Amino acid sequence: MYLRHIFQRLILAFIAKAGNSIRIKYWRRQGMKIGEDCLINNVSFSTEPYLIEVGDHVAIAAGSEFITHDGAIWCFRDEMKNADVFGAIKIGNNVFIGNNCTILPNTIVGENCIIGAGSTVRGQFPDNSVIIGNPAKVVLSMSMQKLLYLQNPNFFEIRNLPTKEKARIIKKHFNIT
Repeated sequence: MYLRHIFQRLILAFIAKAGNSIRIKYWRRQGMKIGEDCLINNVSFSTEPYLIEVGDHVAIAAGSEFITHDGAIWCFRDEMKNADVFGAIKIGNNVFIGNNCTILPNTIVGENCIIGAGSTVRGQFPDNSVIIGNPAKVVLSMSMQKLLYLQNPNFFEIRNLPTKEKARIIKKHFNIT
């Protein structure tokens, strides 16, 4: 058992350094359902990845963790020696999950949602929601978030420019020489 644990840790360390397509292939082989056009950074997918479903065009930022079991049953081991509690996680299409989020068991996130960095998410969240906090709550609609982006004085349309050109524009905007 100990060697198996070491081997799994080595695989996860390799996956963390691997490219996006290799990470997605690995997690699909572990039983996760992952849609098309996804970007999955260095993320932890619990001990039951087969309980996780991720839709199309989902981006998950680094440090996020998906937990599919409730380890707190530990407190009742004297009474319930062999008990475990599990829950599925489902993420809809066109969702962005920010850095260091925790997605807990029995969570369903609708389509077209943003989950803010550091949020702890549990429960059901409707389509077109911006979800933030610990515990996470819907704080506004996606249409309002889009409007806020468009009115932001730090909004740039430079995504496809070369890195040096982006840096030049950003530095000029922020008066960095």
